[in-house]
Amino acid sequence: MFGLFARQLRRPVNRVSALYRRSIQLRVVAATLLLSVALVVVLGIVVMAQVRNGLLTAKEHAAQGQARGGFTIAQQQSDQLADTRAKSGNTGDPSPNETGTWLTNQVASLASGGQGVYSVVGLVPSTDQNAVSSSALSLARVSGDVTLGSISARLQDDVRKEPGVPQQQTTVIHRKSSSGQVTSERGLVIGEQLRGPQNTDYQLYFAFSFAQEDKTLGLVAGTLATAGVFIVALLGGIAWLVVRQVVTPVRMAAGIAERLADGHLEERMKVTGTDDIARLGESFNRMGGALQTQIRQLEELSRVQRRFVSDVSHELRTPLTTVRMAADLIYDSREDLDPMAARSAELLQGQLDRFESLLADLLEISRFDAGAAILDAEPVDLRDIVARVVESADPLARLKGSAVLLRGAEEPVVAEVDSRRIERIMRNLVVNALEHGEGRDLVIQFGSAGGAVAVGVRDYGIGLKPGEASRVFHRFWRADPSRVRTTGGTGLGLSIAVEDAHLHGGWLQAWGEPGGGSHFRLTLPRTRGGEIGRAPFRLEPEDSRYNRGLRAQGTPYQRAVRPSGATALTVTGEPTVIPETPGGLGGGFGPGLGGVLSIGPGLGPRVLPKGPAADPSDVRAAAAGYGAGGAHVVVDRAHHQPSGGASGATGSSSTGKTEGSQGGDQQD
Repeated sequence: MFGLFARQLRRPVNRVSALYRRSIQLRVVAATLLLSVALVVVLGIVVMAQVRNGLLTAKEHAAQGQARGGFTIAQQQSDQLADTRAKSGNTGDPSPNETGTWLTNQVASLASGGQGVYSVVGLVPSTDQNAVSSSALSLARVSGDVTLGSISARLQDDVRKEPGVPQQQTTVIHRKSSSGQVTSERGLVIGEQLRGPQNTDYQLYFAFSFAQEDKTLGLVAGTLATAGVFIVALLGGIAWLVVRQVVTPVRMAAGIAERLADGHLEERMKVTGTDDIARLGESFNRMGGALQTQIRQLEELSRVQRRFVSDVSHELRTPLTTVRMAADLIYDSREDLDPMAARSAELLQGQLDRFESLLADLLEISRFDAGAAILDAEPVDLRDIVARVVESADPLARLKGSAVLLRGAEEPVVAEVDSRRIERIMRNLVVNALEHGEGRDLVIQFGSAGGAVAVGVRDYGIGLKPGEASRVFHRFWRADPSRVRTTGGTGLGLSIAVEDAHLHGGWLQAWGEPGGGSHFRLTLPRTRGGEIGRAPFRLEPEDSRYNRGLRAQGTPYQRAVRPSGATALTVTGEPTVIPETPGGLGGGFGPGLGGVLSIGPGLGPRVLPKGPAADPSDVRAAAAGYGAGGAHVVVDRAHHQPSGGASGATGSSSTGKTEGSQGGDQQD
């Protein structure tokens, strides 16, 4: 029950919190209101303290003066009565009735001059030897409706101990009405012990009520509270109006900036007046005009460049065809030529192949730029496409000494795709991985979940440095221009691959770490025109250094076993050699004996356990890169926590425990 209430309460609180973070106007008004309330409260406390002290001090001084005058009059009356009794020769002890009558008359006489201001109480302490407290009285008289309980025993003791000296005490005065109802109010009681006409001591008290002062303080407090509420509301309204004058142009500028970012370059701010806000609007409009001019110039330049590339590419095909025919004729008759001319024919043939590849890439880029790319999709098993790519890359893999391991290829991975374009994507990814794999094994992983299929290419080579992943799909960009490439390359392969992935409505995403290799994941919808919600596996591999708890760059990749033997390609059944685990124990192809290894369904438990499904939320776009649906992505550590030591890159015959320990110790 409490949890349900907490959840219901959390929703409005979260909405208010989000609104507070999003609105600067609300924050300023809220801060103004809080500061105003604090100021009014402090001011009210100070004013009330000053008024209270002033009223009570004035009341106390007036009460002390009236009490001293009353004590003087009472003592004079007692002395006159004593002289009268002495002249008449009446020197005996008075009777209780005489004492009571005298005390009653004196209390009434003193109280008659202070109606509504104070009350008078007269006490005659008991002379009984057994009475141990001064509260033991033989006679008491009061005026008005004041009760004897208003005179505390402590005050009676103080008065008794110092006769002739007034004593005062702030206390509570109790009154009893004729109907028997008792009321209480704050007040001040001043008392003094006097000498009576019969040479007997008696105590006289003046009780002053603070009821009028309390009413005055209540009126002042109410007035301050009302004024404070109006002041706080007024300050809040003023703050809202002032901030609105500043925030409204800023909000307008933000909205226009968003429309400018959406391509509405003609949007401008409305400028009125000549103040700072107007100057801001004019500057913003000038900036928008300058951006519009620059963007139009860049668009025109881009159109000219695209037209130039397209025209040149098409125009070059005619002379290239003629040169190719002549080169083929020379190449076919190279055996009849001298060695130098034959070698030149071979070099000419190779360079023409590269030139044709570059020309084909330029033509493809021009088609994408012109929006003329056509998707010819049909249901295809991606395993067949990857098999063709891997088979064609087998010579390069043998040359590099790398083994290509297929993972997750036990089940069909069917999707409606353009086979030619997907094969081109995979060829680029595989060749790049072999080129930058430093002779280490290459892992190709298949995945299928929901309405999406994915193929990942994982290498353990030089990897990507921070910031390089945001540029890896840029045209003509290379991670290390000084590296010698075996296959040449135009620098357009990954750019074309991204466009092919976009044409399918899919993602091509990259991950990498320095010295830890890289991972490229191609995610495609199962059906043409479908949407992707989640990827079948994570972009960051489970054997990355972060997932294995490693922070520093690891030691060079090493193979634990170097058996001799040939490279094998098996489609079904057990592999002819044991696939190695990068960074762990297991068989290997040995240096210089790389190749292609397709792991079939017979491998059983050696397949790497499937990781949790991922979606675009497991990555975040870099500031200078593409979005999650485009190319460059960076793993968001807030969404992905390391799971300790992870297994190696491939499954081996070792147990999971052995692989986990090796994955943590052996750094690839």
